[in-house]
Amino acid sequence: MIEGESQNRFDVVLSNRVTWVLLAFAIVGSPLLFGSTEPFMIAFWCIVLGIALIVCDSLALRSVHFTLVILSAVVTITFSFVLHEQTALQPWIAAPHPLWSEAAKALGESVPPSVSIARNQPWFSIGPPLLAMLTLTVSFLVGIDRTLAWRLFRVIAWTGVAYALYSIAAFLIEPTKVLWREKQGHLNSLTGTFTNRNTAADFFGTFSIIWFLILLQEIRKLLSRYNLSLADAFKSIFMNASQGLAVSIMMFLLCLAALFLTASRAGVVLSFAALLITVVCVYWRVMPARAEALSAVLVAGAVLLVLLQIMGSGVGNRFDLEGAVDSGRLATYRSTLNMISDRPWFGTGLGTFEWAYPAYRSGEIFMWGIWNRAHNTLLEIASDLGIPLATIVVGGWLFVIAQLIRGVLGRRRDVSLPVAGLAVGILGLTHSLVDFSLQIPGYAILFYSIIGIGLAQSFSTRE
Repeated sequence: MIEGESQNRFDVVLSNRVTWVLLAFAIVGSPLLFGSTEPFMIAFWCIVLGIALIVCDSLALRSVHFTLVILSAVVTITFSFVLHEQTALQPWIAAPHPLWSEAAKALGESVPPSVSIARNQPWFSIGPPLLAMLTLTVSFLVGIDRTLAWRLFRVIAWTGVAYALYSIAAFLIEPTKVLWREKQGHLNSLTGTFTNRNTAADFFGTFSIIWFLILLQEIRKLLSRYNLSLADAFKSIFMNASQGLAVSIMMFLLCLAALFLTASRAGVVLSFAALLITVVCVYWRVMPARAEALSAVLVAGAVLLVLLQIMGSGVGNRFDLEGAVDSGRLATYRSTLNMISDRPWFGTGLGTFEWAYPAYRSGEIFMWGIWNRAHNTLLEIASDLGIPLATIVVGGWLFVIAQLIRGVLGRRRDVSLPVAGLAVGILGLTHSLVDFSLQIPGYAILFYSIIGIGLAQSFSTRE
């Protein structure tokens, strides 16, 4: 009996390590080729993470995870139902889009109707949402094992260093290219291996948060006890500085430099807000009084503002020249709301925003260029898939954020993992309200991996 149990345990550990390797491979490799936006690359990473899910041990799930399993099932079933209605020749309850009847009248012949304005397009666009669900599920299952969770955390941290070094070097040598392709825009901004500076800002902002957490861990190691005053804490840090502290500072500044060079206004501001949230979460319980904790947060905020002034001149110039709000995006949001009001239940079809938007495009927007994104992921979900599914997605994210907050407040060990999930979640989700970084697979895999391990470590290890 004991020998059989040992063999089962060995099989479980081996399968989880294989899953861990595949997930780490996806995190490291997916940003490399232009953020893996090509259909072939999306399909490849879906296959990799699908294999990772198949070989992973699902027996690690416990009763405390039951609510999360139910939530995942609700989202998956609802999404599948909407996808069926948009692609079926005979939908169960959805009404076809009136565009098809207009086409039939114009052609003078019968045209089979469809809920989607582009027939079968939802099937071709299923990759990114499927990739997000696979990444979140696999990283959660891996993250239940704290050893594997911390190994993945370190892999993510050093991945950020590698990408920051390459991106800064490439920007200094040849700023007009992304890898071997000529840039179509953002010629004066660092975009790394992505084609958009806002995605790059979220990317390097995420790594800045990870290294900031490592830096704060090193600082906590140097404190003789946790109830020191702020002045005594600074004295203890300076007197006991270590090599680990120096490395953490350098890696944090490197990722921060890459973030500043993107010159993304929202990306930099939201990354700074996430860094402040990180300080609050880590040190709120450490300081002996709320006044001391508030002082620590203010000091950290002042240091970040100084760094912004020293290193973030490009961001400041964009605020001076373009202001804080893009009028074109505001007009696009109003146009997207009109799209949603016309098709509130099942939308125009997954992945059809680029085709549906021209009919609603506001005259306030310059005619130059094509708007293939709503620059607001929530509005695009509602316009493509309908308000009911968008509401369920919002409810799911609220549950995830609430559980991460619960983990931050309740965990005594490994609290950095829920903190990373919360800070990165706030950065990615808030920026998705003004841009589309979460729709780029190369960043989405990183984002959902951090959320997954943070969420897994938010639950108590006791049943």
